[in-house]
Amino acid sequence: MKLSLCTISFRHHLLSISDIAQWAQRHQFQGIELWGVHATNLEAQPQFNASWLAEQQLKVSMISDYLSVTGSAQAALDKVDKLGELAFRWGCKKIRTFAGHKPSQAITPDEHHAIAERLYLLAERCAQNGVNLVLETHPNTLADNTHATLQLLKAVDHPALAVNFDVLHLWEAGEQPHIAWQQLKPYIQHIHLKNISSAAMLNVFAPANVYAAAGNREGMVPLFEGALDYQAFLESIGQHAELDASLEWFGPNVHSVLQNDNRQLQRFFTSYQHAANSAHNEKLVVG
Repeated sequence: MKLSLCTISFRHHLLSISDIAQWAQRHQFQGIELWGVHATNLEAQPQFNASWLAEQQLKVSMISDYLSVTGSAQAALDKVDKLGELAFRWGCKKIRTFAGHKPSQAITPDEHHAIAERLYLLAERCAQNGVNLVLETHPNTLADNTHATLQLLKAVDHPALAVNFDVLHLWEAGEQPHIAWQQLKPYIQHIHLKNISSAAMLNVFAPANVYAAAGNREGMVPLFEGALDYQAFLESIGQHAELDASLEWFGPNVHSVLQNDNRQLQRFFTSYQHAANSAHNEKLVVG
């Protein structure tokens, strides 16, 4: 698994992109998921780009932003063009967005059709800019569960539209993540990894709370210490370890949590690969 940290984890820290990149490289991350507002605010510093990041053995795996699926289509297209320019600068091929701000069960057929048309328009413009548009599976959107996500992907029907598979949010929807993975696998281009102490605490990930400097962080826990069994999920997708994934940490003690989660993930995949190789070799001997 090619693991990135998210610059949004440092949204309330007084750190530069140089600080973050140097720390990521030192602790063996392979990439950085760049928050859209951070990418925009770095425009005035052209020395920071894909070449600079590559010197530190890093890449921008995804630019995470928020494109409107209602209102002015031209404004949304203008923003896609701007994000396309930023993606080119950073050598990035994915722009993350959400499928609106209403749960799938609260959308009328006409609203669904209008959002699908908007997403097609945005995906087409993304393709023209050489990037893919990646929808995040997330509560209170048209991609809040596997069935709704598949329906939307079918309605849009554009090859540049893909999925950012947020494991916890699909678990939040009452699904078994490994089954959701199998159903969405053809569309998955990125994975978000985070965990929670119990389902009762999931409201801490509500956007209004997450983005607030004084927001509640209770219940946010390291990846392998929460209610969602990541050991079992990762074992089920081990053969897809080449995919990009981001540790999406919103809580305190950012450096120590990210470092420890990364270390445990690398240990898991090393052990998984060793076991897979041993099984393969044993099969060859028996055969």
